[in-house]
Formats: sequence, C-alpha cells, structure tokens
Amino acid sequence: MSPSLRERLARRFALLARPRRPEPLPALLDRRRVYVLPTRFGLFFGALVLTMLIGALNYNNNPALLLALLLAAAGLASLIAAHLQLSGLRIDAIAAEPVAAGAPMLVHVALSSGDLRTRRGLQLACLQSATVVPAMGAEPVVAAITLATAQRGWLDLDRIRLSTTQPLGLARAWAWIWPESPLLVYPTPESNGPPLPEGGGQSQRTRLHAAGEDVHHLRAYRAGDPRRAIAWKPSARRDLLLVREYEQPLSIEVVLSWHDLAGLDHEQRIRRLARWVDLAERGDRRYRLLLPAHPPLGPDQGPAHRHLCLRALALMPHVQPH
Repeated sequence: MSPSLRERLARRFALLARPRRPEPLPALLDRRRVYVLPTRFGLFFGALVLTMLIGALNYNNNPALLLALLLAAAGLASLIAAHLQLSGLRIDAIAAEPVAAGAPMLVHVALSSGDLRTRRGLQLACLQSATVVPAMGAEPVVAAITLATAQRGWLDLDRIRLSTTQPLGLARAWAWIWPESPLLVYPTPESNGPPLPEGGGQSQRTRLHAAGEDVHHLRAYRAGDPRRAIAWKPSARRDLLLVREYEQPLSIEVVLSWHDLAGLDHEQRIRRLARWVDLAERGDRRYRLLLPAHPPLGPDQGPAHRHLCLRALALMPHVQPH
C-alpha cells in the first residue's frame, strides 16, 4: 500500500473517531476517546505467541505452555497500559504567534494530567508534522508542533493526534484533538517593493526630552537629572542649581493609505502595506493605516500597533480572481 493511499484511508477512518466536530478547550481525553490497536511488532508478537501455544499443546509441553500464556498476558497488559497513558489527559490550550503566510507556524499545545502517574513516549502529530511530548507527571507540560501556512487570515486547525506505543511497543494508543479556535496568519510582505511614502502626515513636532538635541529652556534641578545636563555658569550666577531642558524632534507621521495604491490589485495592495508597516517599525516611525470600511489605525508605533495593522490586513476580504 502506497503512503499516500494509506494516509487517505487513515484520514477517512479518522472522521469516524471522536470528536466529530471542532470542540472548545480545555478538552478531556476520557476512555471513550482513546483507541488502541496492535503495532506491526505487536502483530508479530501475537503470531509468535500463537505458534508457541500450538506447539506446546501439540507436544504437551507444560513449561512452554506456561511461557506462552505469560507472554500473552504481558501483551494484553500492554494494551491496557497504553490506553492508560492517554486516558485522563487534558488539553488546556493551543496558541501560536502569528507569522507571515508561507512561513512555518510554531503551535504550542498545553497538556496536563489530574493524577501522579508518569506518562512517557507521547507524540503529537498533525498532517506532516510530529513532535515528542516531554515526560508528564502532575505538572502540566507544553509541546510545540510546526504547521505550514499558505494564505493570510484565520488558519483552521486540522485534527491533532496524540499517540503512544508505551510501554512495550506492542500496541499503539491514540486520541484526536480538534480545537475550534483558529490561529491568525499575517499577509506576506512584498519582497522588493518601494520605500515608505513620505508626506501626508502631520507636520514635524517637538517634545521635551532630557537627551534631546536643542536647548529649550532652563529649569530647577530635580533629583535624578543627569549631571551633564546641569548648566553650571547660569547656576553660579543665580546661586541656584539649574538644568538644561532639551527639545527632541518627532519624525513626520507616515500615512499608509489603501486608496493611494489604486494601480495595484487587491492582494498586492495588502502585501505592499504589510511591507510598509514593517519598514515603519524598523525605522522607528509613527504611522497611520487607512483601510476601506475600517476605522483608521494610529498614528502610533510599537508591537501592539503593528499587530493591529497586520491583523486588519490579514482579515481583509478575499477577492476571487476573474
């Protein structure tokens, strides 16, 4: 059987397993959600024990019969132990930092257990990605799995499989997680676009700042002022310790407007604006984003403002090509 055919069959059979629709978190893996089947090694082990049983009965060999029965009991116990590795686990949360479309997204899965049993050999798998979960006890753990991203907007998670072959590798126990919370994917910035547009913002302003460039005025010394800001000559004339208050210029605000890119198609506008948002952040510029049917964002700067702008661009409606 080819790997692609095996994967398609596995995905079809997975649709019959619990849960059958996305579910809110936290989610508890009870005994009805855990499935157990022998591995290839388990099937070989079972055939070997069956052969030993037939031979022991045929030759009336009591020690061989006892050994075969003990091995069979160990195999059955391993099925139960594999089931108990997953039963009672709880998936508390799934989260990921947004990335640009096309970049891999690192998804963090938080798991916990309500008992003191140590659980080892757990594995998380989703599509073509898999990762090993750290050994669990009473303390919760966080495992990370990498997912591929293709387009901007909300990424609906596929089923995530939690499985184990512990303790003997004779059986595989697995359960499915299907969280209903989507993850955000930013638009891909334009790779070789123009620089930031100049003008369109408010005129250049100034603010008082101890590390500015131009002297604004003198004021009385306050505790915590730097020594280099003390104006010694005016202080000596007035018999009062005075400090220079400086002026620091603020850069002109950048206006990133959707309507200024009328010559580009819908998706190219989004990619260029995403590029300009990143350029403004790297240049420490205050910027305002103007989008259709959306309140103006800014002027501001910083990680929170960048997230709001890229989120608004990511959730712009998709336009079908003609």
